[in-house]
Amino acid sequence: MQLYHTKSGALLAYNSKFYLVDESWDRLINRDGLEGYLLNRIQTGQCMAADKQAQWLLSDALYAPIGTQEVWAAGVTYLKSRDARMEESHDSGAASLYDRVYDAERPELFFKATAARVSGHNQQVYIRKDSAWDVPEPELTLFINCHGNIQGYTCGNDMSSRSIEGENALYLPQAKIYEKSAGLGPCLYVTSEAISPETGIHMLIKRGGVKAYKDSTKVSQIKRSFTELVEYLFREMDFPNGCFLMTGTCLVPSSDFTLQEGDVVEISIDGIGTLINTIGINPKHK
Repeated sequence: MQLYHTKSGALLAYNSKFYLVDESWDRLINRDGLEGYLLNRIQTGQCMAADKQAQWLLSDALYAPIGTQEVWAAGVTYLKSRDARMEESHDSGAASLYDRVYDAERPELFFKATAARVSGHNQQVYIRKDSAWDVPEPELTLFINCHGNIQGYTCGNDMSSRSIEGENALYLPQAKIYEKSAGLGPCLYVTSEAISPETGIHMLIKRGGVKAYKDSTKVSQIKRSFTELVEYLFREMDFPNGCFLMTGTCLVPSSDFTLQEGDVVEISIDGIGTLINTIGINPKHK
C-alpha cells in the first residue's frame, strides 16, 4: 500500500481505492506494525473514502512523505559508488578513504537534511552556485520508526556536489547539506515484508525535454544489508518520531556530466512510484 502526505492529511492507496486517515503524520507513520494498523482501519470503517479527492490531492496538494523527521544517508554501499568517489577524490589524495570504508565493518553514515530542506514530488531541488560538478543520486530510502523498525520505503534524491567533496573529504557536509538538497516521494510504500532484492531502481535525467542520462540497477547490488545500516544508525541516537535513511546509489553519471538549472530528474523504484524534481538554484544566492 502507498501512503501519501497531503494538505488534507494522510491519503492511503490500497487495492485501487483511496482513503483519508485522520491522524497526524508523525504519529501515524511512527507506529509499529503500520501495515496491519492501516488494514485494520480500512476493514473497521475508520477511514474516509477519498476516491473523488484523490486526483486533486496527488496533483496539487502533495507534500514530501516526511513530518518532523531527520534524513540521514549511507555512503559507499555500492561498488560503483566507491569507484566514483575514488575518482572524484583522486587529486586530493583521499581516494583510499572510500576504498577502505567500502570494506570496513563500520559503514559511512552522515546527516543529510532536516524536514525543512526536503523537497517533494514535482518540486525543485537545488544545485550549489559555488559547485562546478553536481549530480543527483537515486536512493532507496527507508523509513525507520522510533523503535528501529523499518516501516516503509520511498524514493530518495541525494543531491551532491562532487567537486566540493572531491576537493577535500572534510567538505562532505557542504557537498551534501544545503537548501533543498534532498528529495523524497512521492509516497511511503508501507509493507511488513522486506523489499525484494530484485526491486529495480531507475533514473532518467532530461535536459530541454531530451534524455541526457538513463540507467537502472537492482537493490541486490547493495553491499550492506538494511538491518546493518539501521543498527549502526541507532547505536547511540534516539529518534522520537523515527527517521529516514537513504541507502546509497550505484547510478552515477560519468565525470563529464553535471546538472544544469532546468534539468528534470526522474527517480523510479518498482512498487513505490516515481519522484520527479526540477533542478534549480537558490534565488537568494543567484
